[in-house]
Amino acid sequence: MSKPRSLKELLLIHELAFILLVILAGAAGSIGIHLWDESSRESQRINQLVQEIQQTRGDLYRQMKELFDAYFLNDIEAEDEYNAYTASIEQHFFMLRELAEGEEELTAISELHASYEDFLLKTRPIFDRQLVFSSSALEKKLNTDLESDIFERYESISARTEGLLSLKQKELQQRLTESKRTSTALLIIPILLASLLLLFSRFFLKRAIVKPIAGLVTATTQISAGKLTHKAPESGAEELVTLSVAINHMADELAISQEALVRTEKQAAQGLLVPMLAHNIRNPLASIRATAQVADSNELDADTREALHDIISTVDRLERWTGALLAYLHPLRPQPSQARLSQIIQGSLVPLQQKLREKSIQLVLPKLEKKDDHIHTDEHLLEQALYNLLLNAIDAAPNNSKLEITTRISADNLKVTIADQGPGMPFSPEPTRLSPGPTTKRFGTGLGIPFVFKVCDALSTKITYSDRPEGGTLVELILPRRIKSAEIEENNL
Repeated sequence: MSKPRSLKELLLIHELAFILLVILAGAAGSIGIHLWDESSRESQRINQLVQEIQQTRGDLYRQMKELFDAYFLNDIEAEDEYNAYTASIEQHFFMLRELAEGEEELTAISELHASYEDFLLKTRPIFDRQLVFSSSALEKKLNTDLESDIFERYESISARTEGLLSLKQKELQQRLTESKRTSTALLIIPILLASLLLLFSRFFLKRAIVKPIAGLVTATTQISAGKLTHKAPESGAEELVTLSVAINHMADELAISQEALVRTEKQAAQGLLVPMLAHNIRNPLASIRATAQVADSNELDADTREALHDIISTVDRLERWTGALLAYLHPLRPQPSQARLSQIIQGSLVPLQQKLREKSIQLVLPKLEKKDDHIHTDEHLLEQALYNLLLNAIDAAPNNSKLEITTRISADNLKVTIADQGPGMPFSPEPTRLSPGPTTKRFGTGLGIPFVFKVCDALSTKITYSDRPEGGTLVELILPRRIKSAEIEENNL
């Protein structure tokens, strides 16, 4: 699963995306403006070239008119006008050379200028009064030489030049069309990217922020209503995931605190009720037992004596239940000392010998060497815990069955295993459950297993229940070699 991005990174990505869009839009606009400006300047240059060529042609025709006026009308100002048009035409050619670009245009203008200079060369002698032309010679010079030769060649060069400029004008128009198409495409790209970014932002923000926040609101509503098992979705931006994890952790802690509070309240109520009941029950029980013991005599018949023994046994059982209730409610304060595991196991079995004989249960004990089974623990608490476990195993085991106790010793801990051949556990004991639980006995209090868990917790012992493949229950205890003082202080708090 990929690591979620933080809101800071998401904002940075969006800002960079928008900056990129602005740059693309600006670049597209700049390119379009540049292409349009370049095309506009080229179009203006070609138009000026065409205009200069047309003005040159017009001045040339007016100059020709002054030539006719000078010779046929004896206009004394015609020569001055002729010279003025010559200067004007030269100025036009200067502008044409300034506007021309490329070898092809410069060549065409040079040819046009050379044709004009040829015109000047053949027309200037007409203004020389010392030269007298005959009518036929002048007609030939004005009509044939000028009109048929010079003007025709000038018009041909001029038409070719204008054709060249017209072709360039068409090319320019095509370039304008292409630049317009390019500019439009460049402007469409940022618009499409902006649309995609908008859709992506909507989807991404909904997935990374909106939905997780809605899940957080739902989770906080459910948790505030008491549904502590409800979990906030751990998805979206990194900050929201962190917040969801914190809320879920808070809910788990609240659930644990709630369970502890309920357990504490139950134990507090039991702590107030059980001592009073134990005091009120023990006094009559002591009187009943004493009366039964006094009444027991060898002179009584067997049925009466058996009934008295049942009374004494029942009173003892009630006394043990009352003691178990009081022991369960009182806080356990381990008093560790050096002991041997074999002695603790033997001590837990002493009160159970009668039950073992009554059910003809075969007891299999481990063989421990004295140097191996030393343990630093509270032997009395551990003995009571083993007694409860063995008592449950004996009660569950059928007659003529086998009860096995095995041990495994290592440098750090000792492992004790109790295996019976009973029907198995009808429920799964919970190590964290320190309150009365279900019982499989007809007259059971349900305090045996919780008491064992409580002792194991105080002695830093791990206990597990499991079913045997061949039938019965397997209980395993892992005892540390030595209880540290810090562990004892923590268990006493």
